[in-house]
This record gives sequence, structure tokens and C-alpha cells, in this order.
Amino acid sequence: MIEDVEKRKKYGVLSNVLFMLRMAKSTAPSVTVLAVLDGLTMVAVSVVELYVAPSILRSLERQDTLYRLLCVILFFTVGITAVSALQTYIKRNLMFGRIEVRDAVLMKVRRKMSTCSYPMHESQSFRNLLSKAFDAMNDNSKAAEAIWNTLSGLLQNSLGFVIYMALLKKVDTVVILATIVTAVVGYVVNYYVNEWNYRHRGEEEELLKKIEYVQYSVQDRMLAKDLRIFGMQEWLRGIYEQYIRLYLDFGARREKRYIVADFTNLALGLLRNGIAYAKLLQLVLDGSIGATEFLLYFSAVSGFTAWICGMMEMLSTLHRQGLELDAVREFLDYEEVFCMEEGKPLVQEAGAAYTIELRDVTFGYKGTAQASEKPIFSHLNLTIHPGEKLAIVGLNGAGKTTLVKLICGFYDPDEGEVLLNGVNIKTYNRRDYYRLIAGVFQDFSLIPASVAANVTQDIEHIDRKKVQDCIEKAGLRQKIESLSEAYDTLLDRNVYTEATELSGGELQRLMIARLLYKDCPIVVLDEPTAALDPIAESDIYEKYHELTSGKSAVFISHRLASTRFCDRILLIENGTIAEEGTHEELLLNGRRYTELFELQRKYYVTVP
Repeated sequence: MIEDVEKRKKYGVLSNVLFMLRMAKSTAPSVTVLAVLDGLTMVAVSVVELYVAPSILRSLERQDTLYRLLCVILFFTVGITAVSALQTYIKRNLMFGRIEVRDAVLMKVRRKMSTCSYPMHESQSFRNLLSKAFDAMNDNSKAAEAIWNTLSGLLQNSLGFVIYMALLKKVDTVVILATIVTAVVGYVVNYYVNEWNYRHRGEEEELLKKIEYVQYSVQDRMLAKDLRIFGMQEWLRGIYEQYIRLYLDFGARREKRYIVADFTNLALGLLRNGIAYAKLLQLVLDGSIGATEFLLYFSAVSGFTAWICGMMEMLSTLHRQGLELDAVREFLDYEEVFCMEEGKPLVQEAGAAYTIELRDVTFGYKGTAQASEKPIFSHLNLTIHPGEKLAIVGLNGAGKTTLVKLICGFYDPDEGEVLLNGVNIKTYNRRDYYRLIAGVFQDFSLIPASVAANVTQDIEHIDRKKVQDCIEKAGLRQKIESLSEAYDTLLDRNVYTEATELSGGELQRLMIARLLYKDCPIVVLDEPTAALDPIAESDIYEKYHELTSGKSAVFISHRLASTRFCDRILLIENGTIAEEGTHEELLLNGRRYTELFELQRKYYVTVP
């Protein structure tokens, strides 16, 4: 259904840097300026400190007056203090803009996640990229924010490298070559370790995901009853310890490579410093340089080593962060499978009639966890006429919810078409199509906000009179108005400790009020009354028969008697429409529908 792009790298380091620079330019332009100033001030402090001791020593060798010596000391003191003060000011103001940029990238990811087409959420490659994208942004040590430290550090180390190389070329090119070669070898070793981490990041993420899931399970309030009644604590503890052992084994394999890299870098450092110091001592013994030059070059060799190693380290870090940003950009550029804004506009007109037709539709869940060997539907044909009340019934797994998802445009068929007034919905802006439909599904969402906001799905623009009317029609007004804050009562205790918890049936009525508030020409109800008793369910459906007058309505229900008010009932079985007609017509046929109805009826009929 959706192409697997998990292992494909699409972007280079330079491309990712330019992406972050564009984000900074549009969000917080000061970020780039401060990053450059941070790098320049770091180099300035280092260069000034390099010349402090040699300058004082030179003044002593020349036997300058105390006044001149104090002037030299004062000059460097003021210079270091001024540059350090500027550096401190810059560092204290760095984080604000960087957080803004990271939040802007995070908002782009969240917007993509909340507006992408439904099948993408069921794609494993899409979910994996989403997890990696969040990992690149979940704190200030990750690429989306830390890359500015890396770029500033790279500028700092590169300038320092150039300045110190110009100074050391007066000594001997052997020192420069030895430093560069050993640093490059160290970089290659570190690059290998980073590449190993990147190649195995999926293994680590999978283990962490399992560990976090077990941790979530023991903390989740909704699962607390099952954990206690079924005594699942020891079982979960065993699973948790197993995953921890696997994660520790993975960490041990990774640390072995880090140890090899650290010892290699240590050996290279000893070789590099040994060559440099031996050459300086030779120049001193030959009389080529004096004490002042020796002190200057001695400090410069250490600084040059730090600059070249720092530059290689920054390049390695930038490469790693580029890999992290790859996931962010791959996620943002993940190809949309539906036409959205680029599709034909679909403007809803008051009183307009809409006919939905499924023509020769074949569909199966390819590339998802629900994938099966054969299609759910094969060459299915169905027409829903304007204002028609359609009920869909059948056993579990027959495809009732799948049929509703096709009608709602959550999926496109593998073969055939879904038509709106004779036009394939693929050609329309899919978001415009969704605006024609209001639905209550089995897995509805409750937002952490007030009752009114849950009905309107809007925090700022709430039509309170309409909210009250919808709540009353859903049969929930007495309950809501009995609460201390009434329609302003907060819901979801996971966010608000003072929130009110509604029962399952009350929540379903709240979702029905939400559907009524949207006021769409097409209504879909996927077992919205499963938590209600048969009498309450019958009452809700009877009200819907009145409230959805003039609207097309599709109902799914396991209780066959509750659908008797519908204009037409479809019995789904074996991927086809096995029976079709009104409640009375299907009972007269005496086939599968009659059999299922009688099986349910006997539980409500008292046999004398």
C-alpha cells in the first residue's frame, strides 16, 4: 500500500545544514548570527590566551620597566575580560532562538502527522520514521537543536586550525603533517563507530520501545484492574527483565567499539605529541628558537592538536546529526498517497444531495498489520442514495468497519472506484470530502479540555446554545448540568487532576453530541452505542432517525433489532453483500439474517 523507505538515505550533510538555516531564517534569524559570534569569540579568547605568557616573558627578557610590564598585563587582562564577557552574553542568549527553531521543526512534524492520510498511519515505515524524527528533537542534546553548537564549534575549530597552522609552519611541516594525519586517522575510527550506531539504531529503538511499553503498561490507570485481577505483575516483570538484558547486551557490543576507538585515539595522541615536542626540543637545543618562542610554539602545538581534533570531532558529530535530521526530512517529505490541497476543491452547498457509490471495489489491507492472503472485498457494488438510512450488519471480521472506512475515504480501493455524485473521490481534495462526513467510531478520541470543547472540537469558537442543544439530543444534558462546572467541566484525568470521568455510555453520548454539532450531510455510526443497554440504544437510534432527516446515514450495529428503522439493511458475509432489504423483508426471506436475529432475540424473550 505504501512504499517502504525506511533504509533509504535521501539527504546529505550540507542539505540538512541548509534546511536548518532556512528554518532559522524563517523562525529566529538571530540563531545563525549568534552561532557565528560564538565561534569567533571562542577563537579570539584562545588566540589572546596563547600570547599572554610569551608576551610577558618577552617583556621580562627585554628588561622592560615595571610600568611597561603592567601595561602588557593590563592589556591582555582587559582583552580577555571583554571577549569573555561578550562570549558569556552570547551563550546566555543562544538557547532561546534555538528552542524556537526546534519547536518550529517539531510543529512541522506534528502537523504532518495530524494531517497525513489515514493509510500512512498504518505503514510501519512511516511509523518508524516518525519515531526517529521525534528522537532527533526530543531534547536539546539532539540534532534539531544541538546542530547549532556543532556548526559554531566547526567554525571555531576551522579558524583556529588556519591561524595556528600559519603560526606553526615557521617551525616545521613535519609537525603539521603528523598532527593532520593522526587526527584524520582518529576521525576515520570515530566515523566507523558512528556508522555502526546508525546501522543498528533500529535494533536499539525496538528494544527501547518494548521496554517503554512494559513501563507504560504497569503505570497505566486503565490497565490497573487487569494487572491485579489476573496477577500479571510477575509476568510483566519477567518480560521487562528479559528486554533489559537484551538492551544491556546491545550496549556491551556498542561499548566494545567505543573502547577500541578510545584506545586508538590515545595512541594517536601520544604519537602526535611525541613528534611535535621532540621537534621543538631539537630546535631549542640547536639554538634556532629561544625561551619565548619555545613557550609560544609549545602552547601552539597543544592548541593546534586541539583545533584539528576538534574539527574532526565536529565533522563526525555533524555527520551523526545529519543522519538524525535525515529521518526528520524523510518524514516531512514522505509522499502523500491521497490528493489533498492539490485536489479539486469540493465546496459543500446547503441542501445539496450527495450520492455515494462503490463501483466494482476490491480491497485488502496490503502492507499493514491487518494484511491477509485474500481481499476483504472483491468486486463489491453499493450505492447510498441521498437521505437514505443504511444499516450494515454481520459477524465480527466480516468487513463492516472496513466498508465504512472506504465510504469515508480513509482508504482507496485496490481496484474499482468510490464515487461522489458520479465523480471519483480521488480527484477531490480529500480534506474537503471529509468535511461532508460526521462520524462516531469505536475508537473515538477524548481531548483534555472542557465538555463544550469536546463537542465543538474547538477551544476558542464555541456556540454554547448549539452545544446545549446537541447535548440534550444525545440524552446527556441532565448529567452534564449536574456537574459543578457544567459545560466547562474538564475531562481526562491524565492531564487534569480535577477532571471528571464519564462512564462508557456517557462518553458515547458525548461523541454523538459531537457528531450532531458538526452537522454534515453524511453521517456514519460505527457501533456508537456498544456501551449502552438495548433500551438506551433503541432510544438513541430512534432519535437519530429523526435528527438525521434529510441526511444520508450509515449505521453499524451488532444488535439487529436496533436497525429496523433503516431504509435498507446490508448483511456482510464472506466479503460480499449476502443479503439486502428492510428488516421485515429480510425476516421474511428466512435466511442468514433471520437466523442471526433469532439467536439474539431468544436472550430477550422469556420462555414460559
